[in-house]
Amino acid sequence: MAIEQPLIPTVVEVIDIVDRTPDVKSFFVRNTDGSGLPFQVQPGQCGMISHLPVGEAMISCTWQEEQEYLEFAVKRVGLLTDELHRIEIGQKVGVRGPYGNGFPVEACKGKDMVFIAGGIGLAPLRSFIKHCFKHRQDYGKITIIYGSRSSADLCFKEELFDLWPREQDTQVFVTIDNPEPDWDGHVGFVPAYLEELAPSPEGAVAVVCGPPIMIKFVLQSLEKMGYADDQVITTLEMRMKCGIGKCGRCNIGSEFICLDGPVYYLEQLRQLPAEW
Repeated sequence: MAIEQPLIPTVVEVIDIVDRTPDVKSFFVRNTDGSGLPFQVQPGQCGMISHLPVGEAMISCTWQEEQEYLEFAVKRVGLLTDELHRIEIGQKVGVRGPYGNGFPVEACKGKDMVFIAGGIGLAPLRSFIKHCFKHRQDYGKITIIYGSRSSADLCFKEELFDLWPREQDTQVFVTIDNPEPDWDGHVGFVPAYLEELAPSPEGAVAVVCGPPIMIKFVLQSLEKMGYADDQVITTLEMRMKCGIGKCGRCNIGSEFICLDGPVYYLEQLRQLPAEW
C-alpha cells in the first residue's frame, strides 16, 4: 500500500494492552472509527509509533490476515517508551508505515525453518513464525530457539510453552542466562545452546534476531555448523528516524536500513562496510 503522506502519522486508538514482561508491553491499535487497520504489514516490517509531545520510534509490528488491529511490542528503554508504557486502553497514539522490506516468506517456502531469538528480538520473528503456522503446508520442520536474561524476561510465554509446541513438526527450545531456584529449563547463552542442539543446515534457513552481541556469536555458530551465507537471514538494529531514507541516520554505505532493510541475508551483509 502506498504511503501518501509518509511523515504524517495516523491517529489510532489503543484497544488493548498486554504485559509481556516487566518491561515489555504489547499495544493493540486500530483506526479511531473502528474501521480496522491504519496499514497492513508483512512479517518483519516495522511501523513508527508516536506519542505527543515526546516523539516517535520505529517498532516491529505484527499483523495476521484475519486481524482488525496491529500489535506493537514495546520494550521500555528510554523517555518515549517510558511514556508509552503509561498509556491506558482507550487513549490515542500516532502510527505511520509500513517500513522496511520484511522477511522473504516466498523464498523460504519448502525450507526447514530455524528461528533464533534473544530478548525482545522474538517480537519481529514472531510475525514470521505465525505466518509459517498459518501456511503450514508451505514450510518444513520448524525449530525455535529463544533465550533471555531471566525467566521473567521471556516474552510471549503462552506461545513459547503452550501454543507453539503443539504445532505440527515444531520444536521449541528456551534458555535463560543464569540459574534460578524455580527454573528447571535450560541454562546458558543462545549461541552455545544452538551448537548443542545443532539443527541441520540441509534444506534449512536460519532467521536470527536479538541483541547485536548475540547475533554476532550466533552467526559464528551457524557458520561452524555448516550454514552457508545464503541460508542465514538477520535484521540490522540501527537507529531509524524518518523511516523513508531521507535523514541519513541509518545508512551503511549505500544502504538505507529503513528502505533496503532491516532484513538481510548474510551474503548481503558481507558486501557492506564493516560498520554494520
